[in-house]
Amino acid sequence: MSDPRAALEATGTLPDVEIDIAAVALQLARIDAPEADWLAAAAHLSEIARQAAALAAATPILRAESLTGLIALRHGYRGDADTYDDLANANLIRVTERRKGLPVALGIVWLHAARAAGWAVHGVDFPGHFLLAFEGKGQQAVIDVFGGGAPLDSRDLRGLIKRVEGEDAELRPGVMQPMNARHVLLRLQNNIKLRRLRAGDTQGALDCAEDMLRLAPDTAPLWRETAQIYHRTGQASAALRCYERFLTLTPKGESAARVRDAMAQLRSRLN
Repeated sequence: MSDPRAALEATGTLPDVEIDIAAVALQLARIDAPEADWLAAAAHLSEIARQAAALAAATPILRAESLTGLIALRHGYRGDADTYDDLANANLIRVTERRKGLPVALGIVWLHAARAAGWAVHGVDFPGHFLLAFEGKGQQAVIDVFGGGAPLDSRDLRGLIKRVEGEDAELRPGVMQPMNARHVLLRLQNNIKLRRLRAGDTQGALDCAEDMLRLAPDTAPLWRETAQIYHRTGQASAALRCYERFLTLTPKGESAARVRDAMAQLRSRLN
């Protein structure tokens, strides 16, 4: 734990079921805010886990309600609609200090608590808005952690996708795709990366991208995306390194052909 990036690299070798999602999110937060009190954040999350482990609820709906009572009501966690793009909303240390954040950052607190309670809960890769789904006994309860744990039925989900994608959008296969722990952490970091790119902080975005690669070294699209940022900034050697790793993971197909074309362009400039 003395070196957060070493912790990320170690996590990158683990199977997903062994990832402690809150512990890894704290390491990511330490990198972004090295001056912050991460040990206080860890202690607070341990207390939430202890309280969650004492909860008793038999169905997905009751479990969702129990965690809403614990996290949203007792501890006061909520979505930050006023300063949504503040990078603090994606830093788990700052989220624990402020009791507010982005949907995916809040979701990590909920997933951490659910794991301590021994309940089956997963993130939902809903377009533009991270959700949680509680599973059990052939039932499912979907909630919006940004909205304080508000339950969502099919009508609510249909309205949400229309707000995100436009009035013509409809629920379709794949919009409720479950997310494992690694993908939740990547979604968290992607929020930071995109905000830094929009702000013109290319180096900060690249640092974030490299940390994502430490966490998920076998995720081919991440290597291509990181290479493209290096490519745009004229860092040819770094771009080639990332493109080569992408081709190792994805040697065939249309994407591989496009990457080989990009590499040829870069090498022509180097020569």
